[in-house]
Amino acid sequence: MARYVGARCRLCRREGEKLFLKGDRCHTDKCAMERRAYPPGEHGRDRRIKVTNFGLQLREKQKARRIYGILEKQFRNYFHQAARLPGATGENLLQILETRLDNLVFRLGFASSRPQARQLIRHGHVSVNGRKLDIPSARLRAGDVISVRESSRNIVPIEHAVETRGGRDLPEWLAANTKTYQGQLLSLPTRDTIPVTVQENLIVELYSK
Repeated sequence: MARYVGARCRLCRREGEKLFLKGDRCHTDKCAMERRAYPPGEHGRDRRIKVTNFGLQLREKQKARRIYGILEKQFRNYFHQAARLPGATGENLLQILETRLDNLVFRLGFASSRPQARQLIRHGHVSVNGRKLDIPSARLRAGDVISVRESSRNIVPIEHAVETRGGRDLPEWLAANTKTYQGQLLSLPTRDTIPVTVQENLIVELYSK
């Protein structure tokens, strides 16, 4: 399966804001956005390009893709799914992205970043409703219980993630118990409870052309 293997800090610099792709590093002065808050490349510091409406729409789409770590084809498929659902397409899209298993493991604090959450899931360290689930893109429903498997709770990255951010700043649609390494999706998120700085209306405009 294709995936991005380049420097993640370049992605944050290109979008002009922290996307929190490298876990703890993003919260220190080692973060690239703290040291070089301009686009990457030889002329990044000197760029004076007028941004068109299409450029704004493209940047929002790229930012959303990079936050959630999704490739273009899959992201477009999510958009088409969101468009078929009742309600606002942009909100439906973010709801689909937020209810992916890898995002929920990250939100619950069992991983320091979404890339790390995907790796833990693929290696079989996570279960849903008592059964091992190793598909990071699996979408969960309200009431589902996410757990770190008992045999995996002493793994250093998981222990560190739980100690540093487990159960903190949880959105209201999630609940976590760091002592039992369990969390639950209480309800489907609404737009005002999704903590991402994405203007989803621009993504809808881009794909609706």
